[in-house]
Amino acid sequence: MTETPKINDFVIRFANVNGTGSASANFLFTKAIYRMGIPVSPKNIFPSNIQGLPTWYEVRVSEKGYLARRDGIDIVVCVNPQSMANDVKSVRSGGYFLYDNTKMLYQQFIREDIHYIGIPLTKLCNEAFTDARQQQLFKNIAYVGALSVLLSIEFNVFEDLLAEQFKGKEKLIPFNIKALNLGADYIKENYNYPLPLRLERRNLIGNKIMVDGNTACGIGAVYAGATVVSWYPITPSTSVIEAFEEYSSKLRKVKESGENKVAIVQAEDELAAIGMVIGANWNGARSFTATSGPGLSLMNEFLGLAYFAEIPAVLIDVQRTGPSTGMPTRTQQSDVLEAAYASHGDTKHILLFPSTPTECFDLTAESFDLAEQLQTPVILLTDLDLGMNDHICEPFNWDNSRKFKRGKVLHAEDLEKIERFGRYLDVDNDGITYRTYPGTHPTKGSYFTRGTSRDEYAVYTEDGAAYERNMRRLSKKWETAKNMVPAPHFYQKENKSKFGIIFFGTSRYACEEAIDIMNNQGVMLDAMRLLSFPFSQQVHDFINSHEQVFVVEQNRDAQLRSLMLIEMNIVPQKLVSILNFDGMPLTAEKVISEVDKVLKKELSQLN
Repeated sequence: MTETPKINDFVIRFANVNGTGSASANFLFTKAIYRMGIPVSPKNIFPSNIQGLPTWYEVRVSEKGYLARRDGIDIVVCVNPQSMANDVKSVRSGGYFLYDNTKMLYQQFIREDIHYIGIPLTKLCNEAFTDARQQQLFKNIAYVGALSVLLSIEFNVFEDLLAEQFKGKEKLIPFNIKALNLGADYIKENYNYPLPLRLERRNLIGNKIMVDGNTACGIGAVYAGATVVSWYPITPSTSVIEAFEEYSSKLRKVKESGENKVAIVQAEDELAAIGMVIGANWNGARSFTATSGPGLSLMNEFLGLAYFAEIPAVLIDVQRTGPSTGMPTRTQQSDVLEAAYASHGDTKHILLFPSTPTECFDLTAESFDLAEQLQTPVILLTDLDLGMNDHICEPFNWDNSRKFKRGKVLHAEDLEKIERFGRYLDVDNDGITYRTYPGTHPTKGSYFTRGTSRDEYAVYTEDGAAYERNMRRLSKKWETAKNMVPAPHFYQKENKSKFGIIFFGTSRYACEEAIDIMNNQGVMLDAMRLLSFPFSQQVHDFINSHEQVFVVEQNRDAQLRSLMLIEMNIVPQKLVSILNFDGMPLTAEKVISEVDKVLKKELSQLN
């Protein structure tokens, strides 16, 4: 019986050995699908060691444009004996298992309900290439060639991509084409093709780009006018700084001298890194750092200083699993509470929640404006999935007439009009005071910046009344911030259901797909995606207008829900958690399953 073709809708997983050059071959496969105008979403699942352990690369193809990770693997390409037992198990019933059959497949790896495609990759490459390194590398290219025939990928797309990749190194192109043909020819000679799972060219991409969130953050910082970066390397945030350095060298160099107009400092640790950032911002520069959960823990003390002394700072936190070292190369949204209240005492920080690389670019740029306008740290909370994986997104857009918002800064002429400058005087009754840059005026505008208590004129005091006035003013500034941070995104003009769902960051992909599927099944959910903390009145209103609200997040302890309960007067039973914390990106199936449990329980109570 012939299977009905399934066009542009499948999940393929590549099972490789870390450090064997598979990444470039797998990405070549992804880019080819992208070039055929078909929505595609790759996930790189790799170990935290440098080389030798199993690594996987999942690619979801979805004509409907669903970009979340999906349960159920349709095709596994396995070239790693270490992981083969689990890789065979991961194939859905009726799916396909492509493997290197240079050596015979052991009986324990045989399943009656899946299809096997054996290709002697090692033998083919050993015969075709004499260099040992080439023999290893081109095995990966050969299986991509095999897939081009099995899935109907246009071969000329690979040729175009290789020409772009090896521009200036054209002598490498024939070797790659040869390797592609090794796999393609073997399939043509030995198997029926294409598979029922296959690709057809579409025009569903338009002008969208494919990029990772870390690169987007780095470019956003360049356009935001950042000139000083201090950082300490940590997975998965390091490539934020690498992208900033790369694009600064292209966009910030002085034409005449060739000098780069930025300072990038690798500090001795995370504590020193955030200290340098605060110092640079205090001096009037736009400065930032990037880190992950363990680094954020170390930065707590200095973040408290920046909050209390009211110094702008931007921190990009690419979240990973914790606590402690956790799983450094897996994704989570588990730094929410730590970031919101970083430091001891009564401290609150502005948080921004991008969900796409485009939002990483936009919100990174906006974070610098917010930090200076509010004179406080702003923490951009992304995660490993968004930061290190490639995503199809809208192209970045920058208005060249845009002016940086430096906030309430007094210049020399302003100080001439003031009898006495009060650094912490609330002149406008919004909680935000005026500041000066060092050296603004020869005699006016100077003050001592301290982490200890002071009065409105920055004079040290331990008077309880002065301290209380200052803390109340900081609370007033927090209220002002609620109207300045990005507003939540609503998926309906008006609420239509008694059930709502709230999510943020990369949970967006799975939640949007789940909402779509449930709507088609007759289950209506009103939806809101958060972009920031503190929570505006719109967040209050959305929750209060529903009987129950699902709060979706990728951590164990329902940190976003906890933050809502702390910050808003909400009946706890109204907020129902949907949690995912195994280190893998959330799926729509998980969301639908958890919502279904609650709806079935409610239905049984009515009956």
